[in-house]
Amino acid sequence: MDLSNFLKMDPHLLVGLLNTELRNHCDSLEDLVKTHHLDPEALIAKMTAAGYIYQPEQNQFR
Repeated sequence: MDLSNFLKMDPHLLVGLLNTELRNHCDSLEDLVKTHHLDPEALIAKMTAAGYIYQPEQNQFR
């Protein structure tokens, strides 16, 4: 899955892509950003602005 253009994506669609990737392929948010070479601060800022917060206990954005 190509998440390299996540800054241009609609955050409400992006949350589904991120959660799918976290569920199926990545053990944590740290693993996700390393695997896909993403800027963690930018990703968290984008998702937070849309009302989504990463929940490490569930390994997903909610």
